[in-house]
Amino acid sequence: MTVRPIVMVPDQRLRQTARPVTSFDAALCALAEDLRDTMRAAPGIGITAPHIGVLQRVVVLDLPDGSGPRTYVNPEIVWSSDETTRHEEGSISMPGVVETIERAARIRVRYHDLAGNQQTEEADGLRAACHQHEVDQLNGLFWTQRLSPLKRSRLLARYEKARRAGSR
Repeated sequence: MTVRPIVMVPDQRLRQTARPVTSFDAALCALAEDLRDTMRAAPGIGITAPHIGVLQRVVVLDLPDGSGPRTYVNPEIVWSSDETTRHEEGSISMPGVVETIERAARIRVRYHDLAGNQQTEEADGLRAACHQHEVDQLNGLFWTQRLSPLKRSRLLARYEKARRAGSR
């Protein structure tokens, strides 16, 4: 088990666009395992390679629905519903704060598995929200950027206050 250090806000690596994976090899499988172990230790339900400072398009989700961890390589949302829903979101790179975000209620994501085979998945509910959240992260869009400027500044102030209190 390898738990890697998590890149924390305000690190600018969280705002960079991740590069597509081109080699489906043992190193990619090891990265996926490290992501899974790091996410579980955080704890969290989703993680991207940029969360551990690796600018590659890899996502691991392990939702509380009991389906187990799933790895998505080079994921892209190819369809989203006009209908929206709201979910509380947060990040392992900014622990201790959450806020409600509105996103598409249903999506279709195209991705590769660890062997390089192209796959498609339809998702709704929490899984759809997580896919959108993590694909945003791969594109350099941190989830707080989806908030109004006022909500974002209040959330950042709460985070800084909690961080300072935790370092005492």
